[in-house]
Amino acid sequence: MLRQLRSAFVMVLVFTVITGAVYPLVVTGIAQVAFGDKADGSLVERNGGPVGSRWIGQTFTGAEYFHPRPSATGYAPGSGYAFGSNYGPTNETWLLGEDDSETTDVDESETNGVDDLVRAYREENGLGEDQPVPVDAVTGSASSLDPHISIANARSQAPRVAASRGMDEGTIRDLIDEHTQGRDLGFLGEPGVNVLLLNLALDASE
Repeated sequence: MLRQLRSAFVMVLVFTVITGAVYPLVVTGIAQVAFGDKADGSLVERNGGPVGSRWIGQTFTGAEYFHPRPSATGYAPGSGYAFGSNYGPTNETWLLGEDDSETTDVDESETNGVDDLVRAYREENGLGEDQPVPVDAVTGSASSLDPHISIANARSQAPRVAASRGMDEGTIRDLIDEHTQGRDLGFLGEPGVNVLLLNLALDASE
């Protein structure tokens, strides 16, 4: 009996050291050597301090900045925060939104639907009623932390940003092109524009 307990204790101790200390240290060391920037969070620094991560979106609200896509979490990264909305694409609350006359049987007291976001986007960016609104401008990503917007979304916001900053719209469009990232591995997903990097480039260009 005592021999079995001793063997079990030694096994627990050995595996605790291996899985709790040796393995994490080895993996961390490999990550730091092979993927140093990514392992440290892909932080973007300005003036000697971090201003964000190139892989986690953040909120911009000023007229002089490009705005990210909607986020169900308000771009609050961390444990328990990285989740999207539970609403599906046919959900009336998700589609028609707050206090809509067509959804009188749905509690919309704290909900902005897609139609509300479309109206707000058109008004904010001076778009006419017949002008299309990019889908990513009014729908969130699965994680609610996506740092990218579509090229169409960025170009729709360009006139507002240019007018607010007193810059030539062609210069703004050139910056969009410079900060457009291609498909992952050359074929996955769609090209996108990193909002944080684009806005930092805007500030640096003035």
